[in-house]
Amino acid sequence: MKVLFYLGHPAHFHLFKNSIKILKEEHEVYIVAKEKDVLIELLKNENFSYYNILDKKRDKNNKFFIALELLKREMKLFKFCIKHRPNLMIGTSAEITHVGKLLNIPSIVTNEDDINEVPFFAKIAYPLATKILAPISCDVGKWRYKTIQYRGYQELAYLHPNNFTPDIERIKKYIDVSKPFFILRFAKLNAHHDKGKSGITNEIAQELIDILKPYGTIYITSERELIKEFEPYKIQIDPNDIHHALYFASIYIGDSQTMAAESAVLGTPSIRYNDFVGKLGYLNELEDKYALTFGIETNSSQKLLDTVKENLQYIKSKEEFKRRVDIMLSETIDTNQLILDVIHQNIRKGK
Repeated sequence: MKVLFYLGHPAHFHLFKNSIKILKEEHEVYIVAKEKDVLIELLKNENFSYYNILDKKRDKNNKFFIALELLKREMKLFKFCIKHRPNLMIGTSAEITHVGKLLNIPSIVTNEDDINEVPFFAKIAYPLATKILAPISCDVGKWRYKTIQYRGYQELAYLHPNNFTPDIERIKKYIDVSKPFFILRFAKLNAHHDKGKSGITNEIAQELIDILKPYGTIYITSERELIKEFEPYKIQIDPNDIHHALYFASIYIGDSQTMAAESAVLGTPSIRYNDFVGKLGYLNELEDKYALTFGIETNSSQKLLDTVKENLQYIKSKEEFKRRVDIMLSETIDTNQLILDVIHQNIRKGK
């Protein structure tokens, strides 16, 4: 059977990489990728063959240009599917649902963001999707009837102990592991669903550095250009090694949802500061139920600084957070196994 994976973000690579490796042993697997950040680098590092569906970056970020780019990708995906005839498509994209409907190919959309925070995506992707795969904590609105819900998080497809073994040797070439270290992440926040959202400013970043500096080494990984004062903290780390760094970090602080969730499920105190705080069900669950992450709204900068200071008590030992992770893992699933089960169920139907 032929299975097509559509990847539009580095997080999607991690979400599906283990399923792709396993499926390739028995089935024909196609990877369609939309160039974004380090996604292509990740695919190349893994020696995955892929089709780059649109490598030109969008000039503008309004709905007209988003729709135009979507149409261009759909035309390319349509031609690709006519040529290769996949039996199933899976990914976090609207394109697979539209092309799938036209060509009578089942499509499975994966998502963990609540419908109110990604209304445009939900409006154009959910109606034509064959199935939606989402955590129980994710609100999919009226599309619940076609949703396969599960207890867990997308991050557990690649960071569950079944799928990830931390290796400190992999980060020694970037990081001095002999003393505590902190990872700061600055996202661009320029996706269509990020409009009007803000995160860590340069002023707040400097205050964070001033607090953390006496306790360990600071490393900044950033999507946006850094001011010269922050350049000494910048780290160029192989994207395949970033999760090992997050595991051994003393604290993660950033305005990225994905890395906050990744740090949380790895047992590293995770502090996120942006305007999505309180609006995403899966992060709310990680915070309210398991106390693995802390969300601070951007109108509460002092609370951010106080939360960082409170979590400095864990820099010598994260045993309390490991205990919380164990509780979380006992109540959730290996998401990668679920993805494989869902794909195999559809493959059997196809036969």
